Parts: sequence; C-alpha cells; structure tokens
Amino acid sequence: MHNDIVIAPLEGVPSKPSHSWRHLALAPDDRALSEMRSDKCDRILIVEDDLLVASEIEATLSDAGFEIAGVVATGKEALQVAQAESPTLAVMDIRIAGDRDGIDTALELFRSHGIRCIFASAHSDDDSRERAESAAPLGWLQKPYTMASLTAMVRAAVRELRSKPD
Repeated sequence: MHNDIVIAPLEGVPSKPSHSWRHLALAPDDRALSEMRSDKCDRILIVEDDLLVASEIEATLSDAGFEIAGVVATGKEALQVAQAESPTLAVMDIRIAGDRDGIDTALELFRSHGIRCIFASAHSDDDSRERAESAAPLGWLQKPYTMASLTAMVRAAVRELRSKPD
C-alpha cells in the first residue's frame, strides 16, 4: 500500500506569494477585507529623504493595503513620479534632499497634477503652515508620530478625497 501525498493549491490562495500574504493568516472580517480592497486603488507617493523612515512608511502603508506609487527623496523625483504614476496623494516631509523643500514640492504637485498631501514633518510651525496653505494639505503629522496615526490619517484623507465630487 502506497501513501501518496497529493498537494493541491487551496482555492483563493495565490500560487505565488504576494506582499499581502500576511493578511491571509489574519483572516480579516468582511468589512476589513473590503476596506483593504478599496484602498488598493489608492496610490501613495512617499517623499522622505530619511531612508529608514521612508522604508517604515512604505511597509506600513503597504501592509495597510495601499499601493505605493513611489518612494523618493527629492522634489524633482516626486514630480517625475507624480507625472508617471498619478498617485492619489503624497505623504510629504518638509525638509527633503534637493533644491526645493517639501512645501514647494507640494505646491507644485497640487498646481500641476491636483495631488494633495499629508505633511509628516518635524516642521509644522505657523510660517510653514501658512506657506503650505495653497497646496490644500489633507493633514499634518508632527514628528515623531506613530505608524498607526499615519495610517489613520491616510485613510481619512482618502475618504475625504473620495467624498469630493470631481
């Protein structure tokens, strides 16, 4: 008598691992699953020149179900990615590498592409907020912030963008 083992793929489980494999193990409820799916079309541009912070933001938002349009360190790169990838919104530090700061970059993203941002920066003084007002920011997170607060703010910003008529 032979004990043949047959390995068959499970229905609904991808044959190739994806970045969201952890969600399968968590068995989310229907509401959480639909929220993850609805966020998938929301593309986030991350503009942060601190590699460790940028990597943590990318991993956190990706794990939360958002698609990352790009992770860049300069305003010039942000504008290039915005042109090519059409992100839903940007998470923007104010002090970034290159010849323009995050506020100038946010203003240009808004003027040229209609892309709004969430500022995630240690610099949220009145002068910075006043300079950034024309970019219609969706929120401000004061560094240091938690990844949970970032995710909550990105979700709220996406809801706000969806609720506005085109």
